[in-house]
Amino acid sequence: MSEITIAPLTASPAICAALTEMLIEAVASGGSVSFMHPLAPEQANAFWTASLAAVSRGERIVLGAFDAEKLIGTVTLLLDLPPNQPHRAEIVKMMTRTSHRRRGVARALMLAAESLAIARGRTLLVLDTATEDGAAGLYEGLGFTLSGIIPDYALKPYGGLVGTMIYWKRIGETTLT
Repeated sequence: MSEITIAPLTASPAICAALTEMLIEAVASGGSVSFMHPLAPEQANAFWTASLAAVSRGERIVLGAFDAEKLIGTVTLLLDLPPNQPHRAEIVKMMTRTSHRRRGVARALMLAAESLAIARGRTLLVLDTATEDGAAGLYEGLGFTLSGIIPDYALKPYGGLVGTMIYWKRIGETTLT
């Protein structure tokens, strides 16, 4: 594997196709990322088309991790939150290609997302992950604090309920009162 680069993504047919393929792979491998298996390419593409449209409106940042020219991971930083929450951002849709897992890709994506959140004046990050096969170890290793667990929160991609773990992390400097 060559050096990993992280960059914000914008809408293009090639990026949308790569994200669509990655989402389908994540769901097929049991990833709890809001979709059920089998995930139709049209449904995955519609999700990424809408997500990348939100990027152009400044509502979110979608980051991509690249190994040379190949997109191997992604994470989304949600910025468009209610008026009483201008100080926080939410991490969603963390995915790494199965071929590149356990190589620091997710960590690099998370550090880049945190840096971008700080640059936008955010002082609190929140996220959730599945209780089974989630990324709790990654998030805890990056300094996130577990708030609690909600049992039976969502369906697993192949059926059956799974709980979710809610995490938070203070970042940057708190300036709001």
